[in-house]
Amino acid sequence: MTNEIRAIFNRIAPVYDQLNDWLSLGQHRIWKEMAVKWSNPQPGDTCLDLCCGSGDLALRLGRRVGSTGQVYGVDFSPNLLETAKERSHWQYPQRPITWVEADVLNLPFGDNQFDAATMGYGLRNVKDIPRSLQELYRVLKPNAKAAILDFHRPSNEQFRAFQQWYLNHFVVPLATNLGVKEEYAYISPSLDRFPIGGEQIELARQVGFASVTHYPIANGMMGVLVVSKF
Repeated sequence: MTNEIRAIFNRIAPVYDQLNDWLSLGQHRIWKEMAVKWSNPQPGDTCLDLCCGSGDLALRLGRRVGSTGQVYGVDFSPNLLETAKERSHWQYPQRPITWVEADVLNLPFGDNQFDAATMGYGLRNVKDIPRSLQELYRVLKPNAKAAILDFHRPSNEQFRAFQQWYLNHFVVPLATNLGVKEEYAYISPSLDRFPIGGEQIELARQVGFASVTHYPIANGMMGVLVVSKF
């Protein structure tokens, strides 16, 4: 399954940002900024962005930590990492960002290394959610915070119906026009499998996070899980 998901993201890399705009009704930039704020990066910090995609959150972390800080963007898709590298060169060439091809279930970092971390639209696609949270816990320093942003199935039936209608009538046709219809067919089943807010809180506590909060966004169609390691 991991290889299949990696192949999907390699294929959609050229249109990844455009499809994110459509998937989020153009709001994903606001939600990403919220997630970065909740992770609480400070000037000079060492930060981590997991499942970094084309680099949005990593670049935002870079702005917060400044030239004295360090940001690592991790993804298992080499095509998306190449897109992120290109964006960072022409958008923010002064930002201290290191791009790392790796699996979030087996991070190539030592224990207690990072002051803050983010993950955007990645947790839903990992093969083992508890393991990925455990790895995140391991690499965070004591008192560090992380914010995990992702799509959700709303508990409200009307909003759930709207979300599915939107996926069927806007996102799939757009993906079809861009030549990646099959690649985006995974979204609905991934949402059906993804733990809702309360379940995410319980999973985070089970791996050791002492302070855990889940913030629903956009009528429950989106959410941010904020965790603190003590």
